[in-house]
Amino acid sequence: MSKSPRKNLLAGLMLMSFASALMSAPLPESPVEGDAQALPGWPVQRTFKQLGRESDSLLVGIHNTEQIEFTLRRDRIARDASLQLQYTPSPSLIPVMSQIRVYLNDVLMQVLPIEKDQLGRNTEQTVALDPRLIADFNRVRLEFIGHYTDICEDPANNTLWVNISRDSRINLQEQALSLSNDLAYFPLPFFDPRSTDRLTVPFVFAANPSVGEQKAAAILASYFGARANWRGTRFPVLFDTLPSVQNSSPTLPSVVFATNDHRPAFMNDLEAFPLVEAPVVELIDHPQAPYSKVLLVMGRNDQDLATAASALALGAQLMRGPRVTVNGVEPLQPRKPYDAPAWLPTDGPVRFAQLMAYPQQLQVSGLQPPPVMLDFNLPPDLFIWRKQGIPLRLLYRYSAPSTNEQSQLNISLNNSFISSLPLLKPNRSSLQELSTVLTADSINHVATLILPLTTMADRNRLAFDFNFANVVGSAQRDRCQTMLPIKNEAIVDENSTLDLSGYYHYIGMPNLKAFARSGFPFSRMADLSETIAVVPSLASPVHISTLLQAIAGIAGRTGYPALGLRLSDDWQSVAHEDADLLLLGPLAPDMQDNPDISVLLQRQRDRLLQPFTPMTTATDTRRDRLADQRINAAHRVEVSADQPIAAIEGLQSPFHPQRSIVVLSGNNDADFRLLREALSDSAQLDAITGSAAVIRSSGVYSQRVGDTYYVGNLPWYWLLWYHLSGHPVLLALFAVISVLLATFLAWRAQRWAADRRQQQDE
Repeated sequence: MSKSPRKNLLAGLMLMSFASALMSAPLPESPVEGDAQALPGWPVQRTFKQLGRESDSLLVGIHNTEQIEFTLRRDRIARDASLQLQYTPSPSLIPVMSQIRVYLNDVLMQVLPIEKDQLGRNTEQTVALDPRLIADFNRVRLEFIGHYTDICEDPANNTLWVNISRDSRINLQEQALSLSNDLAYFPLPFFDPRSTDRLTVPFVFAANPSVGEQKAAAILASYFGARANWRGTRFPVLFDTLPSVQNSSPTLPSVVFATNDHRPAFMNDLEAFPLVEAPVVELIDHPQAPYSKVLLVMGRNDQDLATAASALALGAQLMRGPRVTVNGVEPLQPRKPYDAPAWLPTDGPVRFAQLMAYPQQLQVSGLQPPPVMLDFNLPPDLFIWRKQGIPLRLLYRYSAPSTNEQSQLNISLNNSFISSLPLLKPNRSSLQELSTVLTADSINHVATLILPLTTMADRNRLAFDFNFANVVGSAQRDRCQTMLPIKNEAIVDENSTLDLSGYYHYIGMPNLKAFARSGFPFSRMADLSETIAVVPSLASPVHISTLLQAIAGIAGRTGYPALGLRLSDDWQSVAHEDADLLLLGPLAPDMQDNPDISVLLQRQRDRLLQPFTPMTTATDTRRDRLADQRINAAHRVEVSADQPIAAIEGLQSPFHPQRSIVVLSGNNDADFRLLREALSDSAQLDAITGSAAVIRSSGVYSQRVGDTYYVGNLPWYWLLWYHLSGHPVLLALFAVISVLLATFLAWRAQRWAADRRQQQDE
């Protein structure tokens, strides 16, 4: 018995040494796939200004909350996230007791105490955000808790504030998700409405793409432009090669156009890319970057490409799987003038429900609710001369204010004050009536207003600002009283209406402002069915990219793809067509050294009346001589520089008085790059006006030169008075002639009546 414990101890020591030997032995390495590709990831920074805060936000005691929304595409996840907050607290705050709470999607991330050394100084703090909480739509909420005394505080005291800088930013480390090649997700991964960035989609062709291939690309580009809307678009064009994608940059899906007889070089392998027997759309992985997709638009010929592109623009919701064969696209009903989805209809009253961009857009709440904003676009040729305004029938309701004094609803249009309506506290009798009959009509307040046309533009914003007078509390030395503020609610009813019926369409042309901001006159038909684009016979990638940029910009203004667009590279065959023409051509040869815009416009007219010389892909450089003779007629200053210059010109068709021509002019790739960037920059687009605009790297110079012509229709009496209104002498002469004619007719009528009575008496 005495040896048994020793044996057990010896066995235990041997087992421990064996286990130790096993633990110290090297473990076999797990197999690693040598071909596995690292997940692409990239940093993204968005400042509060980029997220919609144009100015700093001031949080005070009675308005102590600020919300910042940001989105994440469905094909990406956030691997890491942080908030870099810049703020300046009031110097009157009590340190530590005053704080800023940071929430992400209603989950508390961190509390930032305001320290003594931060008071009155610009401070920057970094707050880690949990990436697991980040979804498609996200909200960062900042709550300010301020104290200026430890007893008897007044929440409305003006020393309670903290300024949140618009330079604060949200940092994300985005990572691509592996998506299946399924067209059911289209327009993903090319466009995601959750993204606020400018849409960039590379288009790939075989060298020297035909006019039909360019037309198919323009249709698809217009679809992306209509979806991107205010975000803007960019379409880099490549020949025979796919865009290269790096792991450190965002994924970049691309679109390839190929027919059986004209394919990019990388599609020459007929086993991997067999010939097609019908219009086909296929989604594949990028050969060198599996996380970037490639959309193949294929067909037997150019007509098949246009059919496939139209199917993507109209019937993408019907597609599923990696490969779809398009049997046909049949138009159900032709478009009508001015029926663009993005424009306010002019054939009758329009409900606010038709103008809403998202649910609950017309409803606000809070102690000081933000304004209700409603955007709407008008056709640029709306004839508003001597019109009183647009009738607005406003229905609204709100929670009862605490007092009948000073509460009001302020209405403004494009930041111009329109009217103010009192917000009254309902009396007891009205409350009893509401308790017995609760209908939509009984709870709505109704107001009929006239929106003045002098404040109207092609793009408009209505603002309804509910201002409630509130009693929030009192703090005095001999009396301390605190009152919790109520949460005010207000809503503009979606059955409110704007009525544009009875307005005619008539506008003086050329008007490049209407083209730059509304795509007019091409956008008169939303599908561009009365537009012909004249393109170079030998187009370079930059030329095609500029064309796609222009067509997508027009579609972004109308909200509809350019399914009816026609393309041609033969000016002589389309010059006499009854259509508006968008022309990509070179600058007049003698205008390279001439700064006179009026001469530029005249040279363009002369060239259109002569046999048109198609533009080639020449990349010659030339000198830009600029002369300013307006300073002193006795002096002339000439400057020579090898810098790009482009122009946009508007003029009347020499063959159809109601048709217009817009020319996008440049002589080489550098010129058209400059022009392409101008068409995608909102500031430069706003500077394009008049009948001609010269674009340089320094900016846009516009001028109205030449004669004015008019397009549209007016009744003869409106037409007469409108054109005579600018000529008072002719108007007075016409009035005298009208009075004399009326007097003569009255005299003749009385003479006839007297002669007839005399004959009856006899």
